Amino acid sequence: MPKLTDYIRYADAQQHASSQALWDLFDGDRERFNIAHECILRHADGSRRAAVRIAHADGRDEILSFDALAAGASRFAHWLEAQGIKPGDRIAFMLEPSLPFYVSLFGAMLMGAISVPLFTLFGLDGLRLRMDDCAPRLLISNAEKAAMARQLPGVRVVVADEALLRQLESYPARYQPRSRADDLAVFQYTSGTTRELPAAVKHTHRALVTLMFAALYGTGIRPGDEYFCPSSPAWGHGLWHGTLAPLALGVSTGTFSGRFDALRLMQALQDFEITNLSAAATHYRMMKNTGRAGAYRFFINKLSFTGEPIDPATLEFIEQTFRVPACSMYGTTEIGVVLVNYPGAPDFQVKPGSLGKPVPGLKLQVQNRDGTPAAPGVVGELMLWKKDHWETTKDLARRDAEGYLYHCGRADDVIISAGWTMSAVEIEATLLKHPDVREAAVIGVPDDTRGQVAKAFIVSARAAGEAYADELKNFTRERLSQHEFPRHIAFVAELPKTPAGKVNRKVLREREAAARA
Repeated sequence: MPKLTDYIRYADAQQHASSQALWDLFDGDRERFNIAHECILRHADGSRRAAVRIAHADGRDEILSFDALAAGASRFAHWLEAQGIKPGDRIAFMLEPSLPFYVSLFGAMLMGAISVPLFTLFGLDGLRLRMDDCAPRLLISNAEKAAMARQLPGVRVVVADEALLRQLESYPARYQPRSRADDLAVFQYTSGTTRELPAAVKHTHRALVTLMFAALYGTGIRPGDEYFCPSSPAWGHGLWHGTLAPLALGVSTGTFSGRFDALRLMQALQDFEITNLSAAATHYRMMKNTGRAGAYRFFINKLSFTGEPIDPATLEFIEQTFRVPACSMYGTTEIGVVLVNYPGAPDFQVKPGSLGKPVPGLKLQVQNRDGTPAAPGVVGELMLWKKDHWETTKDLARRDAEGYLYHCGRADDVIISAGWTMSAVEIEATLLKHPDVREAAVIGVPDDTRGQVAKAFIVSARAAGEAYADELKNFTRERLSQHEFPRHIAFVAELPKTPAGKVNRKVLREREAAARA
């Protein structure tokens, strides 16, 4: 009987996609289900087939097989039990893609603990917020980050080094999972949040099943693809669409480890003969900006992007370089991917600039302020029908007469920079910790490379100057993360306020737009 992976046409997706068809792709069922088994263990057949290809920033390639990951994850699961870890305990890890990262990720889920991947460039404040929220029993990290993490009380820090890997060798290479489909498996943090204290998005094991609609129709992934996603697996795109989705289908995936370099990425795409690439919009923009894409040979026949809209110049670069349509994939950590462009579907027209159409089975609507459906071409708030009510995506959009949707900006104060979601509130709160800062307001401003960057407006009695601005930038990035800081700083006498006394960021945005115009 055909499976969903046997179909590639848009019309077939609308006809055959169903909840039961998704479950048919897996070993588990609605009662018993484990992500680690579905992604790793069931594909470990002794052939040492590649599961993950890692392009390290220093030029090294690292290939991890399904067999090696299955054995490592099983040993890690046994090791966790020996440490007194119980199902439901949180295991956090702050590691670049590597053997310890994947062993930790899948080993924790295998024995019923909850995996909590964390961005490796978090500073002490950014890490503390998330540790306070999820209260992990263990934090697995490298030696450098472990020294910082040990400043946090109540967290046991374990260094993922050769000594730990040798210790794992003494444990059995097989583990039988006992998790239920509705048991929690992953706590996922956004790269920023509209709250000062970030809350985790909590995913069960069965979330892998729901994910597959977006994987099949957002990235177009199918068995036989040679897949690559350079996004960090600490974030939603890199974890769910760069790691779990391809592995669940037995597809070899690729990723980037270390400081990103566009030339190194293109070298990996050539060397691994990648046929399906899914990346953030900024990754494509940075490849374009090198001016050297013509020096590499590419094999790509499906291509998708997420995180933000792509500018016209980068779209032109993609079409000229890869000669396939650039397929947008839209969603958030909280709601998942909901709009796709069906990469590889011969009967689906990709419209430049469009977010595409809904994932099969989902209902989205652009609404006016009174909750009524907006007419074609009219900008309104993009809403998702979920659990018998309309839920906001916090984005503005418009639809055309054919049902394609277009992004029209954020409905809140979130800033999307190079694919990362940053919170104006969180950056402001950190800036206000500086002894010389009286008031701070942060907005997103356009940037040719990153799409948007954060700009801070500072009220201070201290004399303005470039050295002071650099000090504030470093002050913020050291406490949040290496990407989450204001790249532009303006010193002002006062900030615009609402009648209630709150900072009026809308006025700042309008002033900034007028100044640029």
